[in-house]
Amino acid sequence: MDEKKYSKQHRKVIVVGAGSVGATYCYALAQSGLADEIVLIDKNEDLVRGQVLDLVHGQPFFPTVIIRSGTIEDYADAQIVVITAGAAQRPGETRLQLLQKNADIVGGIAEDISNHKCKGVMLIVSNPVDVLTYVALKRSGWERGRVIGSGTVLDSARFRQLLSQHCGVDVHNVHAYFLGEHGDSEFAAWSMTNVAGIKIDEYCPVCGKCSDWKDQQRLIEKQVRESAYYIINSKGYTQFAVGLALVRITGSILRSQNSVLSVSTLVEGEFGIRDVCLSVPCIVSDSGIVKIIMSPLAKEEMASLSHSADILKKAIKSLEGNV
Repeated sequence: MDEKKYSKQHRKVIVVGAGSVGATYCYALAQSGLADEIVLIDKNEDLVRGQVLDLVHGQPFFPTVIIRSGTIEDYADAQIVVITAGAAQRPGETRLQLLQKNADIVGGIAEDISNHKCKGVMLIVSNPVDVLTYVALKRSGWERGRVIGSGTVLDSARFRQLLSQHCGVDVHNVHAYFLGEHGDSEFAAWSMTNVAGIKIDEYCPVCGKCSDWKDQQRLIEKQVRESAYYIINSKGYTQFAVGLALVRITGSILRSQNSVLSVSTLVEGEFGIRDVCLSVPCIVSDSGIVKIIMSPLAKEEMASLSHSADILKKAIKSLEGNV
């Protein structure tokens, strides 16, 4: 037996950004048992120390895992580096100014990761995630499959939950995706949606749950698109569901699951779109994105995907000199 071949790989995950999303992800990841080591990095050293200490006090209650603070030297042997760092929008600050600030932050982190010869996968969470995934990809110089944005994985989960609630079916039997920009131009891929293998347009008109299925479709899509705004208006930020979405992506990478997830990736001709990062169905495994699934989309869905791409390209163009 080749002992090297069968030796267990040390599953090291680095989280850059110790704010609410980064810390919640660490909390959920620790309970999942997926990682052997979780390393938290942030410029705010007091915040990192506090978050790490709070997490390690829970070690008697979850699977064995090393949790510690770290430095950029830790990038070298990480399997995944998750970037949640970024500036919050300040009063009077435009979205473009915020975008430029976060592009500089994420771009600098991506360069550090690349310079330390990391062989793993980079997962971008900071918003606007599609544009920052593009920035990280270009600044790192990595191949496209190794730089992933969390994209619309959370939006797709919200979509499935609402459909599950509407149809009265276990959410695990609902398969559905939101695609495009993780933002206002995202859209529901109704042509890909099914309940227990039955296309949604065939299932819902006969389930007896609504009198006008088309009106209900529009309402559900609107609720998904506005979910983040509602939560942010109510509590100031989102954290729990996005933390769990990140654990789902992490599991597919660390366990080589070949899961189909709507992550953000650079498209190079797929769906007739080029040179922009946005969410499309992808197979995610240990090396990152191994394949983009060219799902046949309805004509109006293709138009929506192109619309998302146009919006994101304009945002990328505004960053020329920072990419």
